[in-house]
Amino acid sequence: MPLDASRNSLVLPLLGLLVEQPSHAYDLTTRLRDRYGHLPVTRSTVTSLLKALERAGLVAARAPERVGNRPPRTAYGLTEAGVTDFRRKVEEGLRDAQVASVDFIMAVAYLGILPAGHATSILDARAARLDQELTALREQPDGVVEAHMLEVAYWRTVVAAEAGWIKNMAARIRSHDIDWPSAEPGGLGRTDA
Repeated sequence: MPLDASRNSLVLPLLGLLVEQPSHAYDLTTRLRDRYGHLPVTRSTVTSLLKALERAGLVAARAPERVGNRPPRTAYGLTEAGVTDFRRKVEEGLRDAQVASVDFIMAVAYLGILPAGHATSILDARAARLDQELTALREQPDGVVEAHMLEVAYWRTVVAAEAGWIKNMAARIRSHDIDWPSAEPGGLGRTDA
């Protein structure tokens, strides 16, 4: 785990799951594995992250509860500061993450925490930046054999695909093709009226 626990790639999805509902480490570990199989998740890492997030004031522990014969488990919920930090992390991931990165994918996973208008403006800005990047990428420098520049064609395809997806998503949000959740904590499951 990084020295700064907030930089761990599990923090954003962990906070996102806590926006949905307060949970204990075992439940969070299971839900992270089920939903994000591409992320390396262990219960000890989740427990360590929860404790670090609690020290930072982003989550708050509830009194341990016993269910059946299981040992008592401490559930955690987001604090107001945690919700604010979560939204900031989503915005940063959408705006600043590298193309096709896990950070961008995790930010997209929780795009619904942002008000629709704000989400579309961030997506529009990213799409514009990607369009500029595409313009700057030359197809193939003069005198260089195509076989020696295959990565440029690949990267153009990746950047173009992400830009296209972003533009389509922003258009769908604007046209109300997607039922957009409330931006309030726990609102990822509710739609605005």
